Amino acid sequence: MKKILLLILLLSPLYLSAQKKNLTLEDIWTKPDLAVKQVPGFRSMADGTHYTNTITADGSIIIIRCEFSTGNTVDTILDGRKLVLNEKKINFSDYSFSNDESYILLTSESEPIFRHSTKAFYYIYNRKSARLIQLPGSEKVMYATISPDNKKVAYVRNNNLYITELATGTETSVTTDGKKNEIINGATDWVYEEEFSMSTGFQWNKNSTSIAYFKFDESNVKEFNLTTYGTLYPQEEKYKYPKAGEENSKVSVYIYHLDSKKNIKAETGNEWEYLPRITWTQNPEIVSIQRCNRLQNTLELVLCSTSDGKCKSIIREESKSYIDVKDDLKFLSNGKQLIWTSRRSGYNHIYLYNINGTLEKQITSGNFDIISYYGYDEKSKYFYYQSAEPTPMERRINKTNINNKTIIISPVHGTSKATFSNSFNYFVNTWSSYGNPYTCTVRNSDGKEMRVLENNNKARKALSEFNISSIESIQAKTRDGVLLNGWMIKPPDFNPAKKYPVLFHLYGGIGKQTVLNMWQSTDYLWHEMMAEKGYIIVSFDNRGTPGRGMDFASANYKNMGHIEVLDQLDAVEYIKSQPFTDTSRLGVWGWSFGGYMTSLLMTKGNGVFKCGIAVAPVTNWRFYDSIYTERFLQLPKDNASGYDENSPINFAKDLQGKLLVVHGSTDDNVHMQNTMEFTTALVKAGKAFDMFIYPNKSHSISGATYRRHLYDKMTNYILENL
Repeated sequence: MKKILLLILLLSPLYLSAQKKNLTLEDIWTKPDLAVKQVPGFRSMADGTHYTNTITADGSIIIIRCEFSTGNTVDTILDGRKLVLNEKKINFSDYSFSNDESYILLTSESEPIFRHSTKAFYYIYNRKSARLIQLPGSEKVMYATISPDNKKVAYVRNNNLYITELATGTETSVTTDGKKNEIINGATDWVYEEEFSMSTGFQWNKNSTSIAYFKFDESNVKEFNLTTYGTLYPQEEKYKYPKAGEENSKVSVYIYHLDSKKNIKAETGNEWEYLPRITWTQNPEIVSIQRCNRLQNTLELVLCSTSDGKCKSIIREESKSYIDVKDDLKFLSNGKQLIWTSRRSGYNHIYLYNINGTLEKQITSGNFDIISYYGYDEKSKYFYYQSAEPTPMERRINKTNINNKTIIISPVHGTSKATFSNSFNYFVNTWSSYGNPYTCTVRNSDGKEMRVLENNNKARKALSEFNISSIESIQAKTRDGVLLNGWMIKPPDFNPAKKYPVLFHLYGGIGKQTVLNMWQSTDYLWHEMMAEKGYIIVSFDNRGTPGRGMDFASANYKNMGHIEVLDQLDAVEYIKSQPFTDTSRLGVWGWSFGGYMTSLLMTKGNGVFKCGIAVAPVTNWRFYDSIYTERFLQLPKDNASGYDENSPINFAKDLQGKLLVVHGSTDDNVHMQNTMEFTTALVKAGKAFDMFIYPNKSHSISGATYRRHLYDKMTNYILENL
């Protein structure tokens, strides 16, 4: 009998499950086998049949050329071990080619400024002569770019734009009035970089005879101070940060003619607040500029003459809410047509126009959004793009021709993203799904898999050794009948007869989904670890998030934070209705917009949550930048209630439950001011709460040591309070 019982025990799923390990923070942050990889350094070459990649040897980067079809290494393009200039070894961290690939632009000692911007030392390597030269001057420069004719390089130094002749090393100043915190030439200010996702502020025309560039006059923009600790007297850094309703930079576009050395100002019109994009047409004497009003509900594409700066509007977009600025504009080589994307139908789709602004064809249509437009192959006549299909929780890669014939060229389910070769003959498809790390494959233009670049089998094997639960897709219905998509992770030993505490994870803001069928990095592993500790983890995408059309995304217009909270509270009611939920033990956590949502739910949620963790939260949209905030809330003077009725600060007296607020002291995006003002209101209201500040850390609180510390703190806070 004992032998039979032992056999039953050995064969039982419970016993087998017990043989697996539970995740720890040590595993998540330091176990190499759990490190999920993508394909770094991949660059298509001009011929479209080869790509470059990098390997490291003796601490130096080596650039190799490989075949798309086979992956075979053809040759070594540059061996970083041999790079020496004036008897000094030169190490580089990034590279780019000139148009004809005869030169390589090397980035060395790169130094971050804000989210996208960097400055560095740049070197030019001549592949034919094996000669290496450095750009003039002893200071780091920004955004070095080789001209299309491969003879010059433009860059920004100390807020001025320069051009250097590669053959002679002669440097020419395009501008001379640049000054920190006053005038910026050839780059962008903080708010353009953050909210319009741009930092390089100049572009060469097709034949390298002119450069179009931005000039920012930020003299009247108010400054914000960041304090960095670590010295006897902490250092103060001032930068221009226009908050909602405050004065923005005055932005203009100039065209510099290299032959005459003249700067021509584009006549874009004084009534337009923002000029978020410049793009050259196929005609070297015509540059396009996008301009939009301060409320960002009207946008025009204008064509401007480089000779006199006169501009003509060819496309006008208007919205009842807001318009997103994208990088999808493409002028076709025939000089007669252009590609444009728009949400005018209620969903983002691709349109073909002629150069005069007449619509020729809507290329894609349907109740789904184009998330990323990759380009148009003028030879095969196919448009390539990523769409939110077959559900808003997934992403697939398609190609569509002018006759609306659509072919799916990636896995149908899960999340795929693509990097195409210059010829569109091949692309690298990076795919993942809930609980499944990335698989990177090379596919041809018809979607046929050619080979696997990375399958993360090592990480999959390592994951299989732990008590990992599957992620279940769920839905909750709001009080007005809208279905919200969500997911749930149950403990590995889940027993439907038991009651479990539930931890909600959310973001809830514009432009990001937490409910996306893809690998969700360390957050996923941490959630699995918390599930192993006996918690159910759930997440829902409320209205205001992307992937479900403009009506869903803009449902929070002029009242940001209101419908989002109601939706999350309706999701709470759904979770509370489940027989396995311990309704007295509900928690919530989020970062950035998710921190804002957490703060609102802990104050306006009528005590439904026992505890919450808000990391880097916005607590009053009056403190946030002009471009983002006004796009959704308009100006504070015109919509005061939209700001004030959804500010956690104004509801501090209603806080119920345990709340931990976390912030980085040098967060240049969501200033620590948000946390300071919120905590002041909580103290005045006599509310108990917890707060933790990470000195000298930005919005992401980056660095493995700091992230480990943060997640350790969050783990303990939940264990102690939920």
